[in-house]
Formats: sequence, C-alpha cells, structure tokens
Amino acid sequence: MKMPKDFLFGAASASYQVEGAWNEDGKGLSNWDVFSKIPGKTFENTNGDVAVDHYHRYKEDIALMAEMGLESYRFSISWPRVFPNGTGEVNEKGLEFYNNLIDECLKHDIVPFVTLYHWDLPQALEEKGGWKNKETVDAFVRFADTCFQSFGDRVNHWITFNEAVIFCSLGYLTGAHPPGIEGDVKGYFQTTHNVFVAHARAVELFKQNGHTGEIGITHVFNPAFSIDDAEENKFAEMHANAYATHWFYDPILKGEYPEYVVNGLNEQGLLPEMTEEELDVLKRTAPMNDFIGLNYYSPQRVMKNDSALVMAGGRENSTGRPGNPSFDGVYKTVKMDDKVYTKWDWEISPEAFLDGMHMLKDRYGDVKIYITENGLGDVDPIVDGEIMDTPRIEYIEGHLRAVKHAVQQGINVAGYYAWSAIDLLSWLNGYKKQYGFIYVDHNNGLARKKKQSFHWYKEIIATRAEDL
Repeated sequence: MKMPKDFLFGAASASYQVEGAWNEDGKGLSNWDVFSKIPGKTFENTNGDVAVDHYHRYKEDIALMAEMGLESYRFSISWPRVFPNGTGEVNEKGLEFYNNLIDECLKHDIVPFVTLYHWDLPQALEEKGGWKNKETVDAFVRFADTCFQSFGDRVNHWITFNEAVIFCSLGYLTGAHPPGIEGDVKGYFQTTHNVFVAHARAVELFKQNGHTGEIGITHVFNPAFSIDDAEENKFAEMHANAYATHWFYDPILKGEYPEYVVNGLNEQGLLPEMTEEELDVLKRTAPMNDFIGLNYYSPQRVMKNDSALVMAGGRENSTGRPGNPSFDGVYKTVKMDDKVYTKWDWEISPEAFLDGMHMLKDRYGDVKIYITENGLGDVDPIVDGEIMDTPRIEYIEGHLRAVKHAVQQGINVAGYYAWSAIDLLSWLNGYKKQYGFIYVDHNNGLARKKKQSFHWYKEIIATRAEDL
C-alpha cells in the first residue's frame, strides 16, 4: 500500500538548535543563550550562538529539502526574536525573517508546520519566574496571537508547545535545562499546568479569531511497559503511564486531569494551584484541538523501584538512558538484555511505537496524530567522503513501517516528521551526535552535504513508502 495522498512526509528542526544569529537584527536574549554559557552545562561548552547558521543559510537549506522531495518542514519560532523582552514591542526584523522563511518554503511547495515554543523562553521572562509565573502565560498568548496574525495567511499547521515534560522536568527536577533548578517537584507540576493553560488559551484565541488551518500540541511519547507480569511491576507500568502520559495528554484531549495523579499529588501536597477559570478553559477547549503531535524515540521498560535510588540531577542523569527512578521513587526504568539500543542506550522499538499508538486510541478515541519527531542520534561514519548513515535509514525505516501499519489498522496518523532535517545543536550534547538527512561540516565553514539517508528518504517520499 502507498501512504494516503494527504499524508505529509516531513522533517523537523528547532530555532535555537539551527538558527544562530543569537544577537542579530534586534533579537533578545533567550534562557538558552544564558544557560548554555554557564560552564559545564553543555558538552564541551557548546552553545547556539551560531548553531548551523540557518538564519543566514535558510534559502540553501530549504532548496536542499526541496531536492529531497520534503513535503513539509516543521520549524519553531524564536519567541525572543519576535518579542525581545517576551512582551512589549514587536521586533519587526524578527517577523521579517519568519515571513521570508515561510515564503521560501511555499516557493518550493513545502508546507510550513510551525511550532510556537521549542524551549527558548525570553530571558526577561525567565528572570521573572519563567513558567512558574502566570504572567508568562499571558505573554505567551500575546506572542501566539502575533504569530497567528502575522503568518496565518500562509501557515495552516500550528503546534503551541514542544515537549512540556522535558522543559519542565529538566528545568525543575534535574536542573539540566534552564532555569537549572533541582528537586522542585511542586514547581515541576505547577509549570506543566501553566503550560497547558497557555496552550488552551492560545487554541481558544485561534478558533475565536477565525484562523484557518489546524492547531494542536506536541508531547513526548514514551509509553511504559512492565518488564514482566509480576503484579508490582504491572503497578509500576500503570503508575508510569499515569504520570508520564496521562498527566500530559488528558488535560489537552479530555479537558481534565487524571484522577489517579490528582489524588496522588493531593496526598503529597504537590497539586498545582489551579483556578476554576483555568480548569474551565481546559475543559471547553479540549474539543477544539485538531491533533496531537507525538515525539517518539523509545519506550520505557519499568519495574518497581526496589532500591534506595533517588532521582539524581545534572546533565549526565538527564540523557534518557534507562536506570533512573521516577521523581517519587515508585518505579525505575530498566535496560533489558533482550532489547536493542542506540549508542546512547535509547531502546529501538517500532513495535512499542505501534502498541503505544493503540493505547492512545483506546484512551482518546480517533484523535488525529502527527508524528512530529522520530529519528536516530548517532555518530555518522564518513567513508571516502560520503556520510554512510545506514543505522539511521534502518531506524526510520522500521518506525515508518510501524506508522504504515498504524494507518492500515485504522489509527488516524496524518504525517511523519523525521528528526531532523539537518544536523543541528543537540541541546546538552553539542554536536556529539547527529540526527539529520543533511550533514553540516563544522571543520569546513558549515558546508552542507547530502547523506545516504537523504537519497533514501527522497525515494520513500517519491514512492509514498509503497515498498516498506
């Protein structure tokens, strides 16, 4: 079977990871501009000052994407490039860059898929408390409205937030992301709630103002599976899915928080401060969400935390590698002998991907799904000047096959966005691992080069994955 005609084959990036131009054309400071320059926070103290210079080379990059046959490009808008102080005056030069980027996509018949927030918060707002401060919610809604008005005549696909679980947990539990706070469990849950409210208010504004197109949110998708059938480990699976999936998906798609988690947080004095109006906006906007975006790399294999292990902070404990306990010490993730893993110990499991999508359908019904990230981080071998990233091809092939099976089995998957379109700055890992179809040579003026996977994905798109 060929993938449906309206299924979008795409690839993704994020502003801080590709743009560079950190202080050009009126852009304000982001929290990452500041945090990445604190010694020891990132691998080899890398930062996004230049990144891969997409800001100046976007025409070259979009032309390469067009050559690959890319049908859609998912990118994010740098909030401090549009509002240097997070609120206040708009930076017209910032709007101009994104207008040009969108127009360049459309010139090449590439559908722009815009993420409003991919972690780069204006530093001025971070200094006022960031996502713990509800003023940030108000500022985000204004930023979103400005983007809808400025780009909505050409952009029909919008994601409000990328991976709230990551920027909230690494920001407030492990301290590996800004604002670098460790062990603030109440702060973690409060920030997630504030983000969900900001999302809901932006969705409502989008619909009230009659913008065409669709809007949703992107979440991490790492479904939990017990390592065996032991009762205590099946309980760990239930608990992990409740806290890592249902807490994030339920308020968006059901308009309410999962009772099991609410009760648990209440008992521990960790329930976020929520107003009736905030709970009401979640409820009334849930049916307005047009899709859910899934960023899937690997599942979680879990068991009861049978040791005195507690969640540790810092960069090395925030890599996604199995072995860490949950924040509450109830379960821990496990590396299993019979599973396949990347060099960074992320499990490779298209089967868990498909099983997880069925779990979502069982809980949320026939919601439209975009796979907004999926890909392999690796050290790509260069053989006779060619980038032979065969493991990436094998990884994406397996996961695209799972997506194809999902479509055949009646799951409403509308598009697939590989991570990433081009090699980019990996937040904490610098340039240690690559993800892209397009290689960037940091020893040769950031020259671009097509990888083996570039040609492979081009063929997949051309044949609509018929032979997978």
